Amino acid sequence: MNLTSCLHTFFDQYLPKTKGVSKNTIQAYRQTFGLFVPFAAMSLQREAKSLQIEHLTTQLILDFLDHLEVGRNNCARTRGHRLAAFKSLARMIRFLYPEHNDLTERILSIPQKRFVKKFVGFLTHEEVMKVLDTVDLKKSGGFRDYTIIHLLYDSGARAGEAASLHLEYFDPSQKTLAILGKGNRYRQIELWPKTTQLLSMYIQKYRLKPKPMHQDVLFLNQRRQGFTRHGIHRLCRKYLLLALGEDKLKNLNPVHCFRHSCAIRMLGAGYSLTDIKNHLGHENLQSTMVYLKMDLSRKRELQKKFIAYTQNLTQDDKLDDLLDWEKEQETLNWLDSL
Repeated sequence: MNLTSCLHTFFDQYLPKTKGVSKNTIQAYRQTFGLFVPFAAMSLQREAKSLQIEHLTTQLILDFLDHLEVGRNNCARTRGHRLAAFKSLARMIRFLYPEHNDLTERILSIPQKRFVKKFVGFLTHEEVMKVLDTVDLKKSGGFRDYTIIHLLYDSGARAGEAASLHLEYFDPSQKTLAILGKGNRYRQIELWPKTTQLLSMYIQKYRLKPKPMHQDVLFLNQRRQGFTRHGIHRLCRKYLLLALGEDKLKNLNPVHCFRHSCAIRMLGAGYSLTDIKNHLGHENLQSTMVYLKMDLSRKRELQKKFIAYTQNLTQDDKLDDLLDWEKEQETLNWLDSL
């Protein structure tokens, strides 16, 4: 069977309709085969359109994965992501074309390459407050940035999840937020009173008028369009750099550090692993187990600080200063108009 027609079925039918995977997954898999097809054609000295399913040998796939690491300087983690695309294609072939079972079983048996997992860096409560203090609420976009960082610390949302939030996901009366996570799965979380207050103020007063195609998006950039996950990443990096410096950022992912901080804060506050798993949108408890490495005295210290913080959730000197400044500006504008 022709590989091109097989890939057509894979991307147009199997992934979106049979499995219902997300657009991000489809895009990542397209990138994988967009690199593989030219590599295979060159390696086998054939035209790309003449490639057959039988050409998907384990040796060719391994050669391609090695090429990614050596020729394109991809890391082992990226290699694993590319291999996942081949295994997904193999499952489709096994399902639709069982006569190729021997080929698909060989592809599915290709092992993942081990790699050193990065240190899970997180921010202490004091460091999060320091980051929030660097945000100038009086500047254009300042209130939005303050709200995004506070929401990331409260919700533990990923960058892509924060960027894809819609207005309808937020329920101020119930203090809840729906988040569309990995695998197109929604989860609903309860927000702090202050996060609810910030989101309400942002929507009512500070959210820019959106462009037609972005009317439902919660957070808008300066171009009045929805944020991308890269935009959320740059925003967080900007304020982390101002507050903590370049050296601290070496061990931190600018957005994921707030997610890790959220998990550590919840663990210290006495939440169960199941509660943390559901709050963060982990598929299984194994992903949540990474946050267990904390001694009891550290848990008690975090719990005490968090309880003190939540008792003052609706009090914020920065917000009070902003409101006073805005009232003063309104008065000056009124006097200028006389």
